[in-house]
Parts: sequence; structure tokens; C-alpha cells
Amino acid sequence: MDVAHSYLPSLEKYVGYIKGIYDRCQLTNNGPLARELTDRLEAYLGVRNLVLVCNGSAALDLACHALDVSGSVVTTPFSFVASSSVAAWNRINPSFADIDPDSWNLDPAEITSALLPDTTAILPVHVYGNPVDDRRVGQIAREHGLKVIYDAAHSFGTRQAGRSILDQGDASAISFHATKTFHTIEGGAVIFRDDRVCERARRMINFGFDPVTGAIVDVGTNLKMSEMHAAMGLAVLDDMDFILEHRRNLVAQYRRRLSDHVQCQKVDDNVTNGGGYMPIALASETACEHVSAYLASLDIKTRRYFHPSLDMSLPYRRFGSTRHSPDIAQRVLCLPLHMQVTSADVGRICDAVLDALEDIRPASVRSGKALS
Repeated sequence: MDVAHSYLPSLEKYVGYIKGIYDRCQLTNNGPLARELTDRLEAYLGVRNLVLVCNGSAALDLACHALDVSGSVVTTPFSFVASSSVAAWNRINPSFADIDPDSWNLDPAEITSALLPDTTAILPVHVYGNPVDDRRVGQIAREHGLKVIYDAAHSFGTRQAGRSILDQGDASAISFHATKTFHTIEGGAVIFRDDRVCERARRMINFGFDPVTGAIVDVGTNLKMSEMHAAMGLAVLDDMDFILEHRRNLVAQYRRRLSDHVQCQKVDDNVTNGGGYMPIALASETACEHVSAYLASLDIKTRRYFHPSLDMSLPYRRFGSTRHSPDIAQRVLCLPLHMQVTSADVGRICDAVLDALEDIRPASVRSGKALS
């Protein structure tokens, strides 16, 4: 069983969208399907100022350029490498702040010590879709005159107090990669707080052309989403309520079975998870490796996501070191979570995790004797 599996909507529905593309012969350049997907996503998520782009890294790239981020950004090393690589690729230095050992998100209490004289933004990650403390991050940003760009790659379906978390900060960058809960095969989007910044971003994704006059009015590049990718997004979006319900139910079942035996990510009571990932942390790296190998022997694939912590990776060590992030990174394991996973599968996977943990419990504990 794969740890992730791309969702494919009705082929008939997808082909219907593709047929329209063939009839119109417009493949890109803000075609009607891209415009329809933009409108429908804004309505579905309850947000404004959504700009579609060609992938999730492009979304982060666009957010940094549209908001004139330079110098350095405070971010987390417990994330997929894109969170830091997009910044570094644009000659913006990541400055690592440590994570909270319970939520696994950037710890607001660690941000100030990671600020540098040239810091212009904070780039937190909603890790596995778990919301960062936006109130505290925003307060620090206001005190120091910084922008806030959220890496919200995992956060499509996450809601806090009944609202999408994608309207937080100055911008939220989302990934629509094929393995995400909502996808367009490859794609992404940025949601901007400020209308004028959004207008600028719409020019920047098409080489800086003004959409009305055709004049080049800004520096830009090509980040546009194609009609073929928008077609997949529209077909998937029709099924999103069903997808989210199924994945959330699996997460709830996993957590009920395993939370007394492994460390689960701390999530606030007012958060409705997006069903993107099912991470657990084991007691040690040895335990993590054993559980992963045991499940693999049963053809259950897992992923050590995110391992290693970015501050332990050679290209990024110079951007700071942390204490909690490397510890969590060497103990965390993501279990299978996708639309092909059934409730019975979760039961079998949980049984396998518990069996693997039993293997490595001390003999005195297994027999009920106290440890000396």
C-alpha cells in the first residue's frame, strides 16, 4: 500500500473539460477554465485575491517577489525543502528558528532571536496543515515591520474556528501537486491580503504585461497555469467534500488507535484538519526505523517526512541550527493516507504499528514487570 496516491476524478468529466479546450484551442494565457477555477476556489475556500500558478514552488516564488522580500526570512527547518530553497534560490537567506516540540510548527517564541538586520519577512509553514499561531506571528511582524508569507502547501482543507486558514498573513502559498488533497496534477496558488499586491502578482506571472494595455509595466516571468491543469482542478473540486470527509475520518481513526502509543501532532480544538497527512513520532530514531521496516515487510509504505531537518542538510546548515526540529525529524513517520485507504486498512496498519512497537518494548515491560 502506497503512503500517498493521487486522486483521479471521473474520466468522463475530465474529458468533457478537455473537449472544450480542443473546441476553443486556447491552452494557456488565463483561459476560461483557469478563470473558472479561480472563481470557484475563492468561493469554496471563502477567500479573495487568489492567483493560480504552475506549481507550489512558483507560488512561494511569486509571493516573495510580489511583496518585495529581500535580505533574509525567518523560517522553519522542519519542512519540505521548497520552503527554504525558493528563498535561497532568490538569494534570500533563510534564518532558521526552532519549532514547538508539540505542534511541530515554527515556535513564535523563537522568531525574535532569529531576526537579522536584513530580515524582511517571516515564512512559517502550516506543517501537515496544522495552523501556525497567526496572532503571535502577526504581532511580531507588526512590531518589526515584516511581511508574513505562509507556506500553506498542506492546508487546502484546514479550517480554524470554521474559516479557512488560507487568508492569514500577507500571503499564503498553496501547492496543488498531484499528491495533495486537492490537485491540478501540477499547480499552486497564492492568496494575497492586499488588492494592489494581488493585481501586481497577476501581472508578474505573465512577464509583467498589463492585461488591459499590453504594456510591460513590471518585471515578471512565466508562472501561469495551463488550461489542461485547470481542467483537472475543476474535475477534482467537484468531489472535494467527499474527499475531505473520507480523509478526515481516516485521520480521526488513526489518532484514536495510536495516540496512546505514539506522539501525535498537537492540534487545537478549534481546528478542522484538512486530511492531508497522518504523521506520528516514535520514541527514537531506532524505533522509527524499526516501525517503518516492519510495515514495509507487510507491503505498507511509509515516509520519513520531513527527514532530515533542513538545518542538518549540507546546503542549509549555514542558516542556523535548532534543537527540537532535528529531534522530531528523526522520529517522525507518515502513514498511508489517501482515497484508496479504507477504514479496514487503517485498522490493519494500526495493528501493524502496535505489533512493531511490541517487538521493541523491553522484555520486562512486555511481561508486566517493573524496570529495574
